Amino acid sequence: MITTTPDPAALDAERARIRATHLKAVGERPQSTARGLHHTALISSDVERTVQFYQEVLGFPLTELIENRDYPGSSHFFFDIGNGNLLAFFDFPGLSVGPYAEVLGGLHHLAISVEPDRWQRLVEQLTAAGVEHEVHSGVSVYFRDPDGARIELIADPLGEMYGHQVL
Repeated sequence: MITTTPDPAALDAERARIRATHLKAVGERPQSTARGLHHTALISSDVERTVQFYQEVLGFPLTELIENRDYPGSSHFFFDIGNGNLLAFFDFPGLSVGPYAEVLGGLHHLAISVEPDRWQRLVEQLTAAGVEHEVHSGVSVYFRDPDGARIELIADPLGEMYGHQVL
């Protein structure tokens, strides 16, 4: 694979063109047709290990564990990540799905907003649990779950990123 270093000025110009073409001011934007994110579904290689990580280390309560209607013998389970949102998982016993991989069209990372006081405690819990992590900008911590999915816990409020309104 051959890679080239992109020209920063060209990238800035392209972002500016896209913003000018597509970004509308807050008062001019139409209302979204969506009600919100119902759930994001990831794949788990071990249901109990995933439950222990998300519920015990991160403090996201398990809300349901049912059979996956699309794959007999598979589990579909859910965690409360606040604000009426769920993080869901499937396991696929007997099906070789391979390790987690970041690919075009795939998941780069999942960013979950937490209160600033809880953020610091969660960073401490990650450390205590031996989970490798990296803190950025004093408000974001990045780590991988037991199956390799990259997770970010961010202390910024929903709709804000590093002091900048994004919603």
